[in-house]
Amino acid sequence: MPSPDSLFSQFPALHDCLYFNHAAVAPWPQVTADAVQAFAAENARQGTLNYPHWLTVEQALREQARQLLNAPAAGDIALVKNTSEGLSFVAYGLDWQAGDNVVGIRQEFPSNRFVWQSLASKGVEFRQLDLTEHAADPEQALLALCDSRTRLLSISAVQYTNGLRMDLQKVGEFCRANGILFCVDAIQQLGAIPFDAQHVQADFVVADGHKWMLGAEGLALFYVRREVQAQLSLTQYGWHMAEGLSDYSMETFQPAVDARRFECGSPNMLGIHALHASLGVLLEAGMDEVWAQLSARIQYLLDGLAALPDIEILSDTRPERRSGMLTFRSRTLTNEALFKHLQDHGVFCAPRGGGVRLSPHFYTPFAHLDKVLQTLAS
Repeated sequence: MPSPDSLFSQFPALHDCLYFNHAAVAPWPQVTADAVQAFAAENARQGTLNYPHWLTVEQALREQARQLLNAPAAGDIALVKNTSEGLSFVAYGLDWQAGDNVVGIRQEFPSNRFVWQSLASKGVEFRQLDLTEHAADPEQALLALCDSRTRLLSISAVQYTNGLRMDLQKVGEFCRANGILFCVDAIQQLGAIPFDAQHVQADFVVADGHKWMLGAEGLALFYVRREVQAQLSLTQYGWHMAEGLSDYSMETFQPAVDARRFECGSPNMLGIHALHASLGVLLEAGMDEVWAQLSARIQYLLDGLAALPDIEILSDTRPERRSGMLTFRSRTLTNEALFKHLQDHGVFCAPRGGGVRLSPHFYTPFAHLDKVLQTLAS
């Protein structure tokens, strides 16, 4: 793996910025900025003359996505606009019957709640677990909400408010054994923590690339297990989702036999070049090493925060529950005052989950962690 110093050199603009907001929108590595600038310059000089090469970058990105997800094949992954679009493909592709239900979590990010709530018009119930009442074993409480009419269980791999990491394997095994489809919003895990779609027995996985994957907004990965692909009716149509997509004169069409069937129209080539470069950084380091480095930084912050008498840690600190986020609050300051204090001292973070959330990445210098802790101590 490259040294931490060489990794941080990929983020020259952050040398004077305490960036602890990767769980929201991450900065680009320098190689990504270079790739986007080169793509823009090429397009300005010669338009699409080199389009065949752009397609090789697209295919390379699909293979990177396969590695990141441990999908059986690159063709199991579609490149879609964002997490919400992927979840909507699931919600409006399934053949619901009145009386069916979806199980999820009340504290999820809106993308993973609103889409299931919208199914009420089809007579589908959305059963939501309150995490605050089942912190000890949320998975068992989730499974207890399921019954014979549960068609789908949809949760985030990591909860965005406090970084709670879910036991996806336990949930996936239950769903597979009981004929329930399992959908994972992996936006807060992919790029930070190793992920294995096959091991957790996920049927659908979706994640935008602009957080831990260090890519641009507007491009997401959407994994569909090949065996359940036919259960999703198509809700969008266009030239790019057809078999033989280069035959523009075809009078009838068949949807692509793989996940490309969910890619309606022209690909986001700018986003593709950006995410390809960013995933190159992560995969070169290796996801096991990425998580080891990030986990070490979370432990360092935990130790430092625990030593501050005014700070109360809200995140679950059990090793198996940790992620790349830590949420905490002050015992004396309001959350607004605490957040403003950090902002005023150059700490870029976010108010979330009843406190303030820090989300470094694997390259974040320990010197920056010390500055955050010193700011809180003051």
